[in-house]
Amino acid sequence: MNVDLKTPVTQYSLVTLSYWAFTLSDGALRMLVVLFFHQLGYSPIEIAALLVLYELFGVITNLYAGWLATAIGLTVTMQMGLALQIAALGMLMVDSSILNVAYVMVAQALSGIGKDLNKMGAKASIKSLVPADAQGRLYRWIALLTGSKNALKGVGFFLGGWLLSTVGFQYAVGTMAAALSVVLVLSILLLDRSTGLAKKPKPFQHLFSTSSAVNRLSAARFFLFGSRDIWFVVALPVFLQSQLQWSYVQVGTLMAAWVIAYGIVQTVAPKITIIGKTAKANITHPSGRTAFRWVAILCLVPGAIAGGVYAAGPDTNMLAIGLVSGLLVFGALFAINSSIHSYLIVAYAREDGTSLDVGFYYMCNAAGRLVGTLLSGLVYQQFGLAACLVLSSAMLIVTAVISRKLPA
Repeated sequence: MNVDLKTPVTQYSLVTLSYWAFTLSDGALRMLVVLFFHQLGYSPIEIAALLVLYELFGVITNLYAGWLATAIGLTVTMQMGLALQIAALGMLMVDSSILNVAYVMVAQALSGIGKDLNKMGAKASIKSLVPADAQGRLYRWIALLTGSKNALKGVGFFLGGWLLSTVGFQYAVGTMAAALSVVLVLSILLLDRSTGLAKKPKPFQHLFSTSSAVNRLSAARFFLFGSRDIWFVVALPVFLQSQLQWSYVQVGTLMAAWVIAYGIVQTVAPKITIIGKTAKANITHPSGRTAFRWVAILCLVPGAIAGGVYAAGPDTNMLAIGLVSGLLVFGALFAINSSIHSYLIVAYAREDGTSLDVGFYYMCNAAGRLVGTLLSGLVYQQFGLAACLVLSSAMLIVTAVISRKLPA
């Protein structure tokens, strides 16, 4: 039986599979870098420094990738991301004596560029595959792509911890590079290269969004993701390993389970947010008011976790239980917020040149992650995990203030 590869559902499936493969490698690489270099004796600030160029180049890439995609297409942009991730993994397949901070930062820079080219290409392409009058379907498809991606990123965290414990750092990155090479070849052979090409490519100076809705949502995204990464990226795994004496596999398993659960909640977010009066009114997608309500609830969680950390004191069992429980609540609420945002940016974006607005939005996302990553290492080393959590709550309050004026 012949399968038409040009249908929207088939192209969506192929884009999703390519995005999944990249995400799996990205999650594994993040866990490998954090745990491997902590094993070598790097401090939390030094580990955060290894990730700085990853996040910084994510900011730069998102700014220019949207414009680039209007000229060469979203499919080619996504494939460029896969190729750069393969190159980054290849750089790390060397003897550990060569892996100094500067060298790893360069490899991470390539990985950061690749990640955001791939993500922007995948998410922006969905709008071209869904009719303008099918916003409910658009919300569900974006939620499925985003949620499944994060679930696989969690699997990647576990995979990274497991590979480090079994085959070592170099063999782990080599295996991932080989697997991504196969995915890249299949992507080149099967995906439609015309997806996302603008009818009239925008001039180079049109990099920043002129939409007040997109700009406000982008500012909210900056603080939303900064609030997560300020305690999740460096502070949490180092705290679990150094203070609670967890093994690499235990840390990787917890981080994996959290991100998998986070991804599952994102996938079912349309069923959670479209309920009650909203469903009865036949509203199939969220609005700016929805974003404000959900982030207002999330504001309370990091502060409550910080209080639990202080209250537990030296009791490591109580500390572990409180921290993991709070982490699960935060993850569920954060997943819903993220899913609502991911839909709103595609809905707010212009029809011709969607990638420009989406690229600008994810530039702000990457900037928030960069600031969060830097603060995660710095604040944790100076003041501890509880301080990271308090600052997380402060960032979420700012997110709520910005979200209050999103279009309803």
